[in-house]
Amino acid sequence: MSHRSRRDFIKIGAGFLATCLLPSAGWSALSPDNSRRTLSFYNAHTGEELSTCYFKNGAYCPDAMGRINHILRDHYTGDIEKMDPQLMDLLHSVNRLVECSAPFHILSAYRSPQTNDRLRKQRPGVAKSSYHILGRAIDIRLPGCDTRKLRKACLDLKLGGVGYYPRSDFVHVDTGGFRTWRG
Repeated sequence: MSHRSRRDFIKIGAGFLATCLLPSAGWSALSPDNSRRTLSFYNAHTGEELSTCYFKNGAYCPDAMGRINHILRDHYTGDIEKMDPQLMDLLHSVNRLVECSAPFHILSAYRSPQTNDRLRKQRPGVAKSSYHILGRAIDIRLPGCDTRKLRKACLDLKLGGVGYYPRSDFVHVDTGGFRTWRG
């Protein structure tokens, strides 16, 4: 492992650890009760669909989270990573705010470090230490919901990162610290 990649690994790990140690009062307010939480996805790259109850009886459902991890995998390499359950809670809360029953269309979720490096070379704006690498970010559309409305719902939660890409018609959300940008 080169010094550069080792440094990158340490930075990503330190960032992840720092956000894990921050007060999580805002995150816990996303779904304060122990009710059933369901999400639906459509992977725009693989054509796969999934509708699943990922939380019930006060706990995340391991089998459902495994199916979510699979559909949100790196579609370039097939690599699967454990996705952040708080990201699912964020999506669930966004879905409740916009009141749309359509599945989230997934443009990008988990990215392997190799995929992220390749995309950084091809496209401006791809972060070197992307939350996608950690399974903590997702780029979405919601059919039947204007992307501006989707963005507003994400912003109203005041949690995580919210990137708005109007030309490409998608919203990026992640479970890092609250910040916003326009791509």
